[in-house]
Amino acid sequence: MGTADIEAVWRIESARIVAALTRFTGDFGLAEDAAQEAVAEALVSWPRASPANPAGWLMATARRRAIDAIRRRAALRDRYALLAAEPTVDEEIDPDRIDDDILALMFVSCHPVLSPETRVALTLRVVGGLSTEEIARAFLVPVPTVQARITRGKKTIAAARVPFELPAPDERRGRLGGVLSVLYVIFTEGSTATSGDRLLRPDVAYEAIRLTRTLAALQPDEPEVHGLLALCELTAARFPARTGADGTAVLLEDQDRRLWDRAAIRRGLAALARASTRGLGPYGLQAAIAATHATAPSVEETDWDRIVLLYEALGRVAPSPVVELNRAVAVAMASGPAQALSIVDELIASNRLAGSYLVPTVRGELLSRLGRRPEARAELELAARLCANQRERLVLLRKAAALS
Repeated sequence: MGTADIEAVWRIESARIVAALTRFTGDFGLAEDAAQEAVAEALVSWPRASPANPAGWLMATARRRAIDAIRRRAALRDRYALLAAEPTVDEEIDPDRIDDDILALMFVSCHPVLSPETRVALTLRVVGGLSTEEIARAFLVPVPTVQARITRGKKTIAAARVPFELPAPDERRGRLGGVLSVLYVIFTEGSTATSGDRLLRPDVAYEAIRLTRTLAALQPDEPEVHGLLALCELTAARFPARTGADGTAVLLEDQDRRLWDRAAIRRGLAALARASTRGLGPYGLQAAIAATHATAPSVEETDWDRIVLLYEALGRVAPSPVVELNRAVAVAMASGPAQALSIVDELIASNRLAGSYLVPTVRGELLSRLGRRPEARAELELAARLCANQRERLVLLRKAAALS
C-alpha cells in the first residue's frame, strides 16, 4: 500500500479515530497526537505489509500509543485500566457508522474559546484529516504558523476544560452557527482563493463539502446545515467552467454552462428543498441565489429581479457590506447601472469595505457600462492593485486595458 492509499484511509477514518480516542481518554490533545503517531507508523509499515483492516489497524495502533502516554501519567492510571481492555480490531471500527462522537468532535474543534483561525486549522486537522502542510498550502501561510495554531488550540481546549461531549440541544443550536461559519470559511477559500496564483482550490472546497455532508447526516433537522450544503454544492457545480485549461479565470457571462456539474446542481437543489421547510436563513438565501444562477440558461435569461429580492431578504437577516455590494450587482443587471452605482457610492461614503478590491471592481464595471471610461479604467486599475489573487488581477488588468 502506497502513501496515497494511506492518506486516503486516514482522510476517511481520522475523525472517527480521534473522536473515539477522545471519548475514551477524555483528552483531546492526547487523542490527536496518538492518532498522528499511528498514521506515521502506517507510512513505515504498510508499504511492506498492508493490513487486512486498515481502519482497525490505525485505531488499534493509536489506542496503544494512547495507552503508552497514559501509563506515563500517574494521575491517569484509572483511565489506563479502562483503555487496557482493548477490543479486537474488527470490533473497533464500523466503516458505516456515523455517530455522535464525530459531531462532538466538530463542536470541540469549533469551540468559541478558540480564535476563528484556530477553529479552521483544528477542524481541518482533526475532523478533515488534513496535514499541517496541506492546511498551510491551502491558506498560503507558513507551516509553523499552522502548527502553532493547532498546538495553541489544543492547549486552550485543555485549559478551558472543554468536555468531549455533545452540547445540550439548546446550547448546540446556539453554537451551530459557529460550526457552520468555519465550514463556510473553508469552502469560500476553496471556491475563490484570497491570494496566490490559482483562482480555485478545489481540494479545500470539496473537503468543506464533505464535512458539511457529514454534519447534515448528523443534524438532519437543522435547515441551515442543509442551506450551507446547498450553497456549497450549487457553487461547486460551476467549478469546471470557471477556469480555462491554463487556469485563467472565466467570467460568468463567458462560461460554457454545458460544463456545469448537473449532478451537483441536483444535489444542491435537493438540499435547498430541505432547507426551505422552515423558512430560509442566511445560508439558505445564498443557496437560493446560487440556484437561480445554476438553473438559468444564460446571464441574459437569469431572473435578476428574483436575485435582487433574495439579496434584500439576506440583507435583513444577515446585513453586511458584501451583501450590499452583491445586491448592487444584481440591481445593475435588473434595472441598470445608474441605480446600482448609487448603492456602491453609499458604501464608499460610509467607509465600509475600505481596502477591499471588490468595491472598485464593481464600481469600475458600472462606470464602464455608463460610458465613463477613464473613471472606469482608474477604478479597475485600483482593484488590480488591491487584489491578492493573481488570476483575478489579470482579469482586472485586461478589462482596464480594454478601456484605453
